[in-house]
Amino acid sequence: QTCCGQPAYNSGDRGDARALAEQVIAAFADCDYVVVPSGSCAGMLRAHYPGLFPAEAEPEARARAEALAAKTRELVSFLHDERGLELDGVRFDATVTYHDACAGLRELGVRDQPRRLLRQVRGLTLSESEGCEDCCGFGGTFCVKYPEISTRMVSDKCRGFVASGADTVLAGDLGCLMNIAGRLTREGHALDARHIAEVLADMTDTPPIGAADRAAPE
Repeated sequence: QTCCGQPAYNSGDRGDARALAEQVIAAFADCDYVVVPSGSCAGMLRAHYPGLFPAEAEPEARARAEALAAKTRELVSFLHDERGLELDGVRFDATVTYHDACAGLRELGVRDQPRRLLRQVRGLTLSESEGCEDCCGFGGTFCVKYPEISTRMVSDKCRGFVASGADTVLAGDLGCLMNIAGRLTREGHALDARHIAEVLADMTDTPPIGAADRAAPE
């Protein structure tokens, strides 16, 4: 399975993106659903895989890509929309704010689902931050190509998180979380960053993302 091919795709390398797509399509051909815990990867499978295979020149390959796209779900939307998840006994005593990742929000329509699930968590207070739907500046290879712009964007996001009064930032995209956790650490903010799945699965006894970077040297 390995990578979904998005870094190559975003860099204009359609050849490697297509090769990886073929590998992923074959790996999951027999599955009823493909559930992805990162919105950007799910968006790649759903929104961009079919376009790698021209319908007129390669109708069979295009059909396989469209079949995979049709059964691919972002994790939180799968739990809410397909499974109707109801949480029983899950608790997280914290004030959280939620970051709407670009791919999940704009390509997959994931916005209300995480908030509805979080409202079922005992002890949790959801405090929306200003600009919660704004890009964090990661954008796959965008942060490498335009580091100054990316840094400004994620710094703006972090100010919004701090102003919300939350002590934890949640999201459903691993790239965003890595970027946000790194900037929070570098700016000295005490907020934790976690994937929403950690809260829903009642696994918040594990270290938050970026905790190792904040550990004091021995």
